[in-house]
Amino acid sequence: MDQLAKLEDLPQEYRDNLEKLNLVPLWPSLRDVLPPETPQPKTKPIMWPYDTLRPLLMQAGDLTPIEKAERRVLVLSNPGHGLENMRATPVMYLGMQLLLPGEWAPSHRHTPNAIRMIVEGNDAYTTVNGQKCPMERGDLILTPTGMWHEHSHEGTEPVVWLDVLDLPLVYFMEASYVEPFGEHQDINGVAANTAYGPGIVPTPVFTRQNPTNPLLRFAWKDARKALENMAASQPDAKSIQVTYINPETGSDCQNIIGFSSLMLRPNETLTLPLRSSAMVFHVIEGQVEIQTTDNNFNMKQADTSCVPCFAPVTLVNKNSDQPTFIFIADESPVQKKLGLYSERPNNK
Repeated sequence: MDQLAKLEDLPQEYRDNLEKLNLVPLWPSLRDVLPPETPQPKTKPIMWPYDTLRPLLMQAGDLTPIEKAERRVLVLSNPGHGLENMRATPVMYLGMQLLLPGEWAPSHRHTPNAIRMIVEGNDAYTTVNGQKCPMERGDLILTPTGMWHEHSHEGTEPVVWLDVLDLPLVYFMEASYVEPFGEHQDINGVAANTAYGPGIVPTPVFTRQNPTNPLLRFAWKDARKALENMAASQPDAKSIQVTYINPETGSDCQNIIGFSSLMLRPNETLTLPLRSSAMVFHVIEGQVEIQTTDNNFNMKQADTSCVPCFAPVTLVNKNSDQPTFIFIADESPVQKKLGLYSERPNNK
């Protein structure tokens, strides 16, 4: 393919005239925005070991009271996107959140969808639109867009969970905001009135339509049992994996990010296809080696990592006598809605 012209090839006077009119020539950067065959992701393969993260999170509990922080979180930021941008991938934000005994994080709601994967502790609750959801290790709790939610802790030990939000995408769309409880006023639509003429009514004022999801908490004990039953009944299955869905629609439990749990049988090695969506891995139980581009991540319980799109991924259970259970978040739902999702063989 011929080398495209560079911006520097154009006369400075021409470039200055373009800039004055807010115009940009496409051809010098065409291959940056449309690379041949495969995207060139900024997302870097990276791992966040819980053993190194946890002491800093506990220190945050000593340094900053919940009344001042509102949400006490350390963001798992991918250096490929710039730490200040607080992204793990182009679509996913990750954070480790701490709630100490007796604390209460006040109710609010926001446009980004969020989930909580509980990492440690018990006797804490997330209340979503009035539904009290217990938080136990391995549980998945949804706080969909527009739903009021708060966190409270009635136990004696710290509770930590992994937040996964589609904040980067919602922020990019300039649709990101939060509403504290008590400050929201509902806006009622204007009723149709035939006095305005046949087929003519005032343009209605719409409030944001919140999705319905009858299931907000997915208990780990249920997901673990489903994985074990699948492994027992399908011993020849290539992979043992369950997806968290909306039981009313059968589709992913949230619209933008997909969530699943994977079981690696003792000594199992599983090579995934190359996927167009970035993926996040979090170890619920066990030990796994994740082999990916120029990296081998040796992960144990509560560790988190991410890999970019089309990265080769091989998962190796490091336990010879016990299964390993992995929570996975990926960007496939939004890509499928946009017709962008694809898979390729991993020829490793």
